[in-house]
Amino acid sequence: MRKKAGFPFYIFLSIFIFITMFPFLWVFLTSLKPPGEIFSSFNWFTSNPSFNSYVSAVETRPLFRYMLNSIVVSGLTTIISIFVASLAAYSVTRLPIRFKGTILGIVLAAAMFPQIAIISPIFNLIQSLGLRNSYMGLVIPYITISLPLAIWILATFFQKIPYELEESAKLDGATPFQTYRKIIFPLAAPGVFTTAILVFIAAWNEYLFALTINSDDSWRTIPVGLSLYQSQFTIPWGDITAATVIVTIPIVVIVLIFQRRIVAGLTSGSVKE
Repeated sequence: MRKKAGFPFYIFLSIFIFITMFPFLWVFLTSLKPPGEIFSSFNWFTSNPSFNSYVSAVETRPLFRYMLNSIVVSGLTTIISIFVASLAAYSVTRLPIRFKGTILGIVLAAAMFPQIAIISPIFNLIQSLGLRNSYMGLVIPYITISLPLAIWILATFFQKIPYELEESAKLDGATPFQTYRKIIFPLAAPGVFTTAILVFIAAWNEYLFALTINSDDSWRTIPVGLSLYQSQFTIPWGDITAATVIVTIPIVVIVLIFQRRIVAGLTSGSVKE
């Protein structure tokens, strides 16, 4: 384990990073090119870099409104999903309930349904509730999508917490909810942060429900808004790439801020104590 990595390892690592980052790098370089150079040549860099595409991307469509909609919808989805999923995972894994494995299996099976198969009933439900073109009109179906996976992931983390801590809390007179709130949930914080990031990104990138339920332009989210960056005769690829760079920044910032907690959550329990 103490052997230092050789030169071939760094060569392979550099190639891997380049391949991974190439799509975003190409999008960024394209966003700096004048519209006439995007398809006229395949040069990496342009001799006349310009930010006109960024200005046009903001002025042509309400990009910041799209971002606000995505932030609100993804944030509400994450908060509600984590709250409900943590309670459900705690109940299934820590309380004396029969058929725990069957329950978790059914929960996981619910996540296997393709979105296209459930879009019609969910659309009819949202329309009957009068929630079309609203935040809750997207939050409700997003919760139904994210809850099964969130429950399954959190249940895995809750199972790794020693039961002796829970027994000690019972001896001190703590109720099951107090045990969950003061002991189990704080100890599972790495897993909670990891699950929250996954739920947030999934809600941020969701397209089908956002396209179907919110048809008003002022309520569209980022994926749908970017897909509508086109005119009657042309597709402004410069504006699309510039808007893509702008909307990617919040996700990158969130991952950089919480990267330690994400890594801690992904590696939690990998070493047996």
